[in-house]
Amino acid sequence: MSEEFDDVGPETLSGDADDPKGSGGSPGIAVLTALVLGVLGPVIAVASGGIIFAIDAASGGLSLAVSVVLTLIFGQYVAFGGLAVGYLAWRGFDRGGIIEYLGVRVPSLKEIGIVLGSWVLILISVLVVSTIVQLLGTETAANSSAELAMGNPSIIPLFIAASFLVIGPCEEILYRGVVQGRLRESLPAAPSILLSAAIFAAIHVIALTGGASARLTTVSILFVPSLVFGAVYEYTENLVVPALLHGLHNAVLFTALYVVVTTDPSQMPAVLGFFPV
Repeated sequence: MSEEFDDVGPETLSGDADDPKGSGGSPGIAVLTALVLGVLGPVIAVASGGIIFAIDAASGGLSLAVSVVLTLIFGQYVAFGGLAVGYLAWRGFDRGGIIEYLGVRVPSLKEIGIVLGSWVLILISVLVVSTIVQLLGTETAANSSAELAMGNPSIIPLFIAASFLVIGPCEEILYRGVVQGRLRESLPAAPSILLSAAIFAAIHVIALTGGASARLTTVSILFVPSLVFGAVYEYTENLVVPALLHGLHNAVLFTALYVVVTTDPSQMPAVLGFFPV
């Protein structure tokens, strides 16, 4: 990632307010900014639930599909995508500057190959980690989206489409494009990838159900694909690549869930073990 950008705004979150493309500022400020943005996204997403509740009450009751679509709009496009773009606009970047900062471009054939190869790596890595967790007898937490999908299989195709169109792009623009990008301005690649992956994995606690130990185990499993997302972004400097990879990973999980729910529910625990994302 480029290290030539700096914040524009209050000194507590920025370097030189008069130079939006100056040095990256101190590592401490970069980490603080990354943490604030990383936590603020889910906070906005949770708060948006009140808006959906109000719409539901005013309309006399929304259908499940409409409720899910509204949750994706407010909880992803607004909370994650809107926060990321808003932050960069606050720093003084125009549309072209935001695209350049994030590194948004049509992926090459090589980058498509990286997406597919990285997905295989994630699959093998998560399989290994999940197997170790099972051998240790450690309990994992349940994912609220997976639970909703299990109880309503007809909604799963919507989640599969949303993986590519909403979830992957919105979560990656915030956690790789902005959080990792901001860290990368002041820190080397390795700690930037590690910190952004840790923040991304940790915020999923709000989407999990179960005890503290089970949630921690699931977050630890999620840390694995998060690292790959970050490494791919660092290597390609193209946000579309981790967004596609993230979307592919989620879509495969939802597809597997759909197949199991509709054919052999007894295999459900095995599928849910891969479902922290």
